[in-house]
Amino acid sequence: MSEKLPIEFVFNPEFGRDPYAAYATLRDKGPVHAIDFPPGMDAFLIIGHEHGRPALGDPRLAKDMRHGPALFREFVATGNPVLAHNMLNSDPPDHTRLRRLVSKAFTPRRVESLRPRIQEITDGLIDAMTAKGHADLLDDFAFPLPIIVICELLGIPSEDRDDFRDWSAALVNPTVDEEQLRHRAEMGAATRAYFTRLIAERRAEPRDDMVSALVAASDDEELLSEQELLSTLILLLIAGHETTVNLIGNGMLALLTHPDQLQLLQDKPELLPSAIEEFLRYDGPVERATFRFAAEDLEIAGVHIPQGSIVHISLGAVDHDPEAFDAPETLDITRTDNRHVAFGHGIHFCLGAPLARLEAQIAFGTLLRRLPGIELSCAPSEVAWRQTGSIVRGLRALPVSF
Repeated sequence: MSEKLPIEFVFNPEFGRDPYAAYATLRDKGPVHAIDFPPGMDAFLIIGHEHGRPALGDPRLAKDMRHGPALFREFVATGNPVLAHNMLNSDPPDHTRLRRLVSKAFTPRRVESLRPRIQEITDGLIDAMTAKGHADLLDDFAFPLPIIVICELLGIPSEDRDDFRDWSAALVNPTVDEEQLRHRAEMGAATRAYFTRLIAERRAEPRDDMVSALVAASDDEELLSEQELLSTLILLLIAGHETTVNLIGNGMLALLTHPDQLQLLQDKPELLPSAIEEFLRYDGPVERATFRFAAEDLEIAGVHIPQGSIVHISLGAVDHDPEAFDAPETLDITRTDNRHVAFGHGIHFCLGAPLARLEAQIAFGTLLRRLPGIELSCAPSEVAWRQTGSIVRGLRALPVSF
């Protein structure tokens, strides 16, 4: 293992624009790297496919932050308490119970039944774009599509959707100073207050939506505590659109900067399923997996990881490992045996992956069919990425013309 990586490693603007170059440099020095975290917190970064993929499902790497350093627990309790009690941050048996309950809303039949409505939303958004002849594909399409879908699935009124973009961004972006920490706490409080009111409304007047179903489970089956209910709903809202927003944005940017692949997909729309898997691998919507904590002393790739350590697994680096993928820096929509980890691996594999894939199939297929001349309206180097250091990887804007 090389010397410790500085904590600023992931906050460097150049890293955010092209993290894969930084990972390629690190790869020559080993698959596991210590990070220079504040005193009292050991932290490690895993970047290799051979060790990163199994680490995602390793029960020794816990998700419950009670296995982490006290300083980290204090930081989360101060800055982001609304996301502390859900299946993403829990281990069996709690994780098993929570996932079983939530998975009822994401059965293959239920997801497939959403296809006509997703197509309707997609066509409406494109209709609005074509009237102008140009668009910010993030603001005008990639963001509203999944937020409308998840809000309808949960039963959130349409007039409340606009608030969620600000709330979600604040909760998933990193906090590097006191002002950002304060902002995150304020947005977290606003999110919590909103869902507390919504839960009370559904208790009084249940509807045919997911919020009502989870409230009923909490009240009647005693499967969810009040805090778990609140945290789970907030997680579903954020995770239900963040992944798809970035999958559409990053995938379209990849296509628009690789005209040969764009033309191939337009000529052979039957390649759409494999193209989406390649978008997920090539520049996926999540840069790093959410925090894991060493529940015991362990060793990965010959590196000793003490109990209580914070462990980061870079999904982007794992998916660009040349030991696992031929020519990983090449966008190839015909790639087969694409064992990417964009949605994770193991018991924490993204529950909403089938919905994200369905939304992506409809979104990409309809965009390419209805806007065959779509192109970037700025230089690729001018495309702005969201704040670095976040676990998500996505664009601030994607200006296009057609």
